[in-house]
Amino acid sequence: MCRNIKTLANFEPPATDAEIQASALQFVRKLSGTTRPSRVNEEAFNRAVDEVTAAAERLVRAITTNAPPRSREDEMEKAKLRNLKRFG
Repeated sequence: MCRNIKTLANFEPPATDAEIQASALQFVRKLSGTTRPSRVNEEAFNRAVDEVTAAAERLVRAITTNAPPRSREDEMEKAKLRNLKRFG
């Protein structure tokens, strides 16, 4: 899994359209193996980003859970602690 792709489900406030689009872009970059497509592949790359964004938005908005919503601040703090443990 690409480390730049963040979990977007079950957050309060909910994930924004920009967060979902950024996650889709990272996913397509990972699949294609490039961060910036050539001009000849740009249309296919952008279409893939749009399609993945739409699918991701439907998924994130449809997921239901009994768990309490997560806080972005709490998740950032957990990530900092993991990084300190990992990298010292």
